Amino acid sequence: MENQIDQSVQIKAITTLLIANRGEIASRVMRTCRAMGIKTIAVFSDADQDAPFVAEADTAIHIGESNPSASYLDQDKIIAAAKKLGADAIHPGYGFLSENVSFAERCVAEGIVFVGPNAAAIAAMGSKSKAKSLMIEHEVPVVPGYQGEDQSLERLTKAAEEIGFPVLLKATAGGGGKGMRIVREASEIESAIAAAKRESLSAFGDDELIVEKYIASGRHIEFQIFGDKHGNAIHILERECSIQRRYQKVIEESPSPVLDEDMREKMGAAAVNAAKALKYDNAGTVEFIYDESSKDFYFLEVNTRLQVEHPVTEEITDLDLVQMQIESAQGLPLRLIQEEVNGIGYAIECRLYAEDASNDFLPVTGRIECFEIPEVEGLRVETAIASGSDISIFYDPMIAKLIVWDNSRQAAQTKMRYVLKNLVCLGMTTNQNFLLQLLENEDFKAGRYDTHFIQNKIDLSELSRQGEGAELLACVAATVYQWHHREQSRGLLKSLPSGWRNSFNDYQKVVYISGDTEYETKYRYKDGAFQFFAGPLELKARLIEVLDGSIRLQIDDTQYKFTVAKNAQHFYLHNESTGNISLQEKPRFPAFEAEKIEGGYESPMPSQIIKILVEPGQEVKSGESLIILSSMKMENTIEADADGVVEEIYATEGANVEAGFLLLKMASENS
Repeated sequence: MENQIDQSVQIKAITTLLIANRGEIASRVMRTCRAMGIKTIAVFSDADQDAPFVAEADTAIHIGESNPSASYLDQDKIIAAAKKLGADAIHPGYGFLSENVSFAERCVAEGIVFVGPNAAAIAAMGSKSKAKSLMIEHEVPVVPGYQGEDQSLERLTKAAEEIGFPVLLKATAGGGGKGMRIVREASEIESAIAAAKRESLSAFGDDELIVEKYIASGRHIEFQIFGDKHGNAIHILERECSIQRRYQKVIEESPSPVLDEDMREKMGAAAVNAAKALKYDNAGTVEFIYDESSKDFYFLEVNTRLQVEHPVTEEITDLDLVQMQIESAQGLPLRLIQEEVNGIGYAIECRLYAEDASNDFLPVTGRIECFEIPEVEGLRVETAIASGSDISIFYDPMIAKLIVWDNSRQAAQTKMRYVLKNLVCLGMTTNQNFLLQLLENEDFKAGRYDTHFIQNKIDLSELSRQGEGAELLACVAATVYQWHHREQSRGLLKSLPSGWRNSFNDYQKVVYISGDTEYETKYRYKDGAFQFFAGPLELKARLIEVLDGSIRLQIDDTQYKFTVAKNAQHFYLHNESTGNISLQEKPRFPAFEAEKIEGGYESPMPSQIIKILVEPGQEVKSGESLIILSSMKMENTIEADADGVVEEIYATEGANVEAGFLLLKMASENS
């Protein structure tokens, strides 16, 4: 059976394509465009002017300030850039304007090809409420809930009460966990609705919500769908996306370890049925919640765009989904039929984030001092950062996607664990050790998990430190590394032994700080070797080699290679067995530290002030919300840790503040 061809469909050649996005997805689209001979145009904000993806484009144009609303979400600026530079088409990537109906319509009106589905499909499937209604019409099982035009607090509250707690509030636009809240009790519903609406409006420009029965245990399985302008539609197998934190995916794999061929066929057929009903004509994803015990599945939502995790599907099918997107947008028919879709082997993707998993996955900002990727057959890395790149407060904290393919799930997992042990990403806190802990979990290895796997099965407290032994080895490596560079730059008294003292028995001493722990490291150099007292350990060390950014040394009878990055008094080290370790050299003389203000509340990270919920003189109770912050597109609420009265507020709404900025001051009720 061949795909049908509609002779009335006009074929539009694309020779120049503007990518209305940033980061790794911009780089990903450029790679396919180069292979197809299509010229690429990057757009960039103030924060991204030196980003690698900008340099990778054939042409790049500045479109505004760092805040997405002034750049990547500004339709006028993007359309103007496309017209100025003669773009035939715009690829929206994912996030930002990728599922914006008015933007898709605007492109068509301006005579620019939109590399995505038609605006009608986006309107129907991009809204979770409309998509859910469509599924009901086509007999696809859906989660019980409310979706409707009446978005008043009273109606949403009533819907929640009728469904029964717990319920899940979901923004009808967008995805990625933005605008989602679990509400377990009636007393939480009002504040949860306000927060979900506010976050959704900020992220997607739309605050419409749906209310659904919250399914406490299930698996998140999605099907890649694809259509063309000739009426053909297929699915390109499934991706298992149940490993999540904050409703955002962390690990994806394909095929799912729990689907048999019969269930795969049923779910795939439901996804294709929806696509054909919509006359869907590009890449999309139908997401389901799957109950492994009952074998029931329910429709969740449809993403009318390319997914972050699309490389997983590409790796097992050897298809280029971006090329297929461009071909469909040009008006070409699909190159394959359903019977030709085959998956070979297993693929796993891990998302490397700039975040502190041991601190409720709070995002972090800063500079990546060193980024090195191990050479592993079957490894694919999607990233748009390099050594020296900055992670800012304005965008998602994802650093890279690590994708591994192999013949079996077990082999792919083994290879991914090796990658996570040998990937070097130094200069800030990342979730690298957390990802490795997930891959080493026996339940994950066996495929026994659901969407609550992280909160139920992973002890995040174990991630805060690598252990004293590993950190003491890092102290030795940092000390010898610094000793070597000091020796290289020594210009006077070179005939004296290094670290010479009037009393030979005196040791040189360095104190390092890791987290809340101090490590005193004493050493002496004699006859080409070091004698160390590192904490409780007595060690012998011999320097073998120091290269740019790395050191190789023998400690007792074992040789180690450490990658080292240094910034002022901070050392960042990586070794395959110790992982990433951050050390700060303690100053020999106490430095002045700003006095902590009693009753003061500081920003825990670089953030934007979204809303101030209190005013001077107001009495507040412990646990009451004070200020809402946003960092990397995620909201965080500062709450009172004791009863008191607000004395002064130092923050203003809309302002960007650094970590440690004093937000407000409270006086206790007894003062």
